[in-house]
Amino acid sequence: MNRDSEMKKPIVLLTGASGYVGGHLRISLESNDYPIRCLARNPEYLKYRVKDTTEVVRGDALEPDSLVTALRGIDVAFYLIHSLGEKTGWREKEYRAARNFVAAAEENGVKRIIYLGGLGSGDNLSDHLASRQEVGNILRSSKVQVIEFRASIIIGAGSLSFEMIRALVNRIPLMIVPSWVRVKAQPIYIDDVVSFLMAAIHVDEKEHEIFEIGGSDRVSYGDIMMEYARQSGKRRIMIPVPVLSPYLSSLWLGLVTPLYASVGKKLILGVSNETIIEDDRANRHFNIDPRGIHESVIDALSGERSGTIPSRWNDPPSAAVRWEEAKRSDRTDMSRFSDSYEKYINAPPDRVFACLTGIGGVSGYFHANWLWRFRGAIDVLLGGVGMKRGRRDMDSLMPGDVVDFLRVEKIDPPHLLRFAVEMKLPGRAWLEFRITPEGIGSIIRQQASMETDGFWGKAYWYLVYPFHRYVFSGMLNALSSRLAEA
Repeated sequence: MNRDSEMKKPIVLLTGASGYVGGHLRISLESNDYPIRCLARNPEYLKYRVKDTTEVVRGDALEPDSLVTALRGIDVAFYLIHSLGEKTGWREKEYRAARNFVAAAEENGVKRIIYLGGLGSGDNLSDHLASRQEVGNILRSSKVQVIEFRASIIIGAGSLSFEMIRALVNRIPLMIVPSWVRVKAQPIYIDDVVSFLMAAIHVDEKEHEIFEIGGSDRVSYGDIMMEYARQSGKRRIMIPVPVLSPYLSSLWLGLVTPLYASVGKKLILGVSNETIIEDDRANRHFNIDPRGIHESVIDALSGERSGTIPSRWNDPPSAAVRWEEAKRSDRTDMSRFSDSYEKYINAPPDRVFACLTGIGGVSGYFHANWLWRFRGAIDVLLGGVGMKRGRRDMDSLMPGDVVDFLRVEKIDPPHLLRFAVEMKLPGRAWLEFRITPEGIGSIIRQQASMETDGFWGKAYWYLVYPFHRYVFSGMLNALSSRLAEA
């Protein structure tokens, strides 16, 4: 390490700041007082999460002009962009995004790009792992120095793999497990990943470098599940089967875990390859000693039980329903429907709003939770997100936060809370609550609305309309009763 370089704080561009690794890395950069610029498709999603000193700019790796602007004046850029949630054309998009990024980095004289890719070797890599490594090749084709880390399974509260493991172990006492559950990997804890990424900012290297990173243990997904079960006090039995296709496995995961089927398939194909370290230079080079699986699961469980997770793998809007697209209503040929209910509540707006923001997740929806779960189950069968995403934080909400199959679109305490609905729908839908003072109490107005441009959208609205009074009026009555008892 060069101590002089450690003292200087380079200007950092962070891509993927709304994602799982990017969210943790942003917090570490801010804690260490780095000047940061975050590139985001939806700046409003981040502006409520970052420090005042952190700049958030709108941009997209598929829009070259936005990258040129975002990389201006940057010394070190973190490339944490991937298209795991995309269903079609994702590989071409990944490659095009990488080419755009290196061109803009060269134009702006960026000194270093730090990239997080995936472990794995050989000629039979899954499409996802192969694309991750090809992105690294594209980045290294530039004149800008690139430091690439290749990681195995990332463990941590809210990570993709840990969410899958938690759901499987908690929900299924007897598991029929296919062969991919027994493939060896070298999982690494999220804090250790962030430590490597942070250390790469000042590492004294002049050429392109590839470092393989992982924890101290070589284990399989099955081993991790049994470790989670032991630490959770659960007894689980696994019965291996010789054949279960990735497609069938992904459908199974989509039903019982928070994963979407398309994401599950890519994950399974990825873990079908061994992801173990063959070159251990990273641990020696960076003087970092990653923890083993026992300690990783302990720390992940601790983070999960705290109820506050800095970021989760499914925080960014899904490829199917982009938050920004759900906000816009710029078409004039859409049919618009709405249904609203009002109630006087004998409590001031701030108390009503505080109670309302506890909606969803383990707390439910005040009334008819079985109907909400039933609708979520239908959404899962249709390939949607269902009710499995839960909440990042049960005590607070910010724009962009996920609440089951909803996403906070706008929040203005104590008067307005609006959700965009991210279910599989023949149109776009919202759920909104407005609170106004009325004497010593409040009037709360709840409105469900939908935009659609076809027969099936209209048919859907009229099909669910009869349930609105029961569900929404019941919600407001239950909210009133809860506040009266408090």
